[in-house]
Amino acid sequence: MTPLEKAHRIRELPPYLFAKIDQMKEEMKQKGADLIDLGIGDPDLPTFPHIIAALKEAAQDPRNHRYPSYSGMREFREAVATWYHKRFNVSLDPSTEVVSLIGSKEGIAHLPLAFINPHDIALVPDPGYPVYNTATLFAGGIPYFMPLRKENNFLPDFSIIPEAILRKAKLIFLNYPNNPTAAVASRSFFKEAVELAHRYHLVLCHDAAYTELYFDNVPPPSMLEIPGAKDSTIEFHSLSKTYNMTGWRIAFAVGNADIISSLGQVKTNIDSGVAQTIQVAGTTALCGDQTPVTEMRRIYQERRDLLVQGLKEAGFEVEAPHATFYLWVTTPSGFTSSEFTAHLLTKAAVVTTPGNGFGPSGEGYIRMTLTVDKERIAEAVERIKQMDFSH
Repeated sequence: MTPLEKAHRIRELPPYLFAKIDQMKEEMKQKGADLIDLGIGDPDLPTFPHIIAALKEAAQDPRNHRYPSYSGMREFREAVATWYHKRFNVSLDPSTEVVSLIGSKEGIAHLPLAFINPHDIALVPDPGYPVYNTATLFAGGIPYFMPLRKENNFLPDFSIIPEAILRKAKLIFLNYPNNPTAAVASRSFFKEAVELAHRYHLVLCHDAAYTELYFDNVPPPSMLEIPGAKDSTIEFHSLSKTYNMTGWRIAFAVGNADIISSLGQVKTNIDSGVAQTIQVAGTTALCGDQTPVTEMRRIYQERRDLLVQGLKEAGFEVEAPHATFYLWVTTPSGFTSSEFTAHLLTKAAVVTTPGNGFGPSGEGYIRMTLTVDKERIAEAVERIKQMDFSH
């Protein structure tokens, strides 16, 4: 039989980060290890009961058993607009400036297909969520990586991007609060990003999936709060992290009507929209009682404080994040990111994620999540404290 020849876009992809970690985890489980998983950012807290109740009721309505609208139910898009105005004081037209998504990953992955031609450049953060890079490659584009360095508070320095690159670029990806570094951006940085997008006619794609996972009562801003941002910006937000709905696959994009429409054109030809039952539940999430979200933040903040304190006592260099449920931890001397991830897994049965899996500039760090309860975090800390870090 002739060997199967995969397309270049598949052959040239880097291995998906979490697939490799899953393989390592499975090998340890086969050995009977009691794994504490601080790897993938999947909330352990359940979806809030009033959202589940709304889904159950919607499932009984035959009108919700048919194909949904491509752009999303009017009620859901209105709920998004109302939520955005209440949270960020940003006004949106539900008809033209909001589109529903089957998770924000789907929308981010499809966006370059609307704007990137072969050999066009997309500006991609490094380290960053791997989909920014792979989506650019799938569209035939060329990623240009913007390093996120500690000395610049893990913000890209636009001044070091060559002029020739900026003139060729079509799209820029940003993500604050940030995965994996947990950095938060200020309004002044967002203003700089909007000015850059205007100057070079860039589509500014802001992944804002973690804006509601903030600590110390300091809510992060939206890119769309910046005057003029809507001229060039599409902002992605997900119900996954805010309402513990990762498995439900519902999110939305908002912003410039032409960009939203272009993404909608791609989606119309690829998918059939979010199930209406889930959109009804999503509407309830956005419009209903937000007290559970406040309680969720309190739980994550307790976990954050426990893990940060424990790691510092164990001699690690780590800052308490102001948002997200991630910790960006400097690896001990003598270890690469991948080596230290393997060391923690094999010696302490603690799962983490190597920073270099998010891009070359992530070398020297590992990412830990806060998605296990306090007891397991305390156990992980004790195991780590007992480890030998000689290499």
